[in-house]
Amino acid sequence: MTTTNLTQIATGITQANIELINSSVKKLSNTQLNWKPTANAWSINDVLSHLNEYLNYYHPLFLRKIENTRFTSTKEAFLSSPLGRAAWKSMKLGNAKNIKRKIKSPKDCNPIFTPSISEGEQLNKFIDQQKNFLLIIEQSKTVNIRRIKIPISRSKVVRLRLGDALLYVVYHNERHMQQILNIQNNPNFPA
Repeated sequence: MTTTNLTQIATGITQANIELINSSVKKLSNTQLNWKPTANAWSINDVLSHLNEYLNYYHPLFLRKIENTRFTSTKEAFLSSPLGRAAWKSMKLGNAKNIKRKIKSPKDCNPIFTPSISEGEQLNKFIDQQKNFLLIIEQSKTVNIRRIKIPISRSKVVRLRLGDALLYVVYHNERHMQQILNIQNNPNFPA
């Protein structure tokens, strides 16, 4: 994979996320945003809260690492590490836009266990987060995305290459956009 290809994928998915939110989710009522298919399932607002919580961790970290790196010579070729490839592939949707395998969310990013993360305006916050992510992707083009290491949110010891971490976050976001579509397509979704 090339760095250009990686940033094009990340940019395309992020722009699609913004478009989905603006065209489909923004017009929903509070009842629809907070509707849950089952008692233990997430609402659209819960999904956005979860994403915002993750992005609150990754975005400042990405920016700090990009701004403070000594690896400022860019490389066109990008090679994922085996761990990095496994991480982002675990998040990536299947060919039929299906969620291949469920992954448990950490309790501090799960609105069922930590309801406080769902407080406030999640929808506009998510759109702002996605616009910021586009800027981060642009800034990543000025550094060596293979040499910069990003500690993952679940373990500060485990580190991914910046390129792998960008793909991990973008596929994680895309996965949850599909979850939002699945909620909206539920036959019991309020009209």
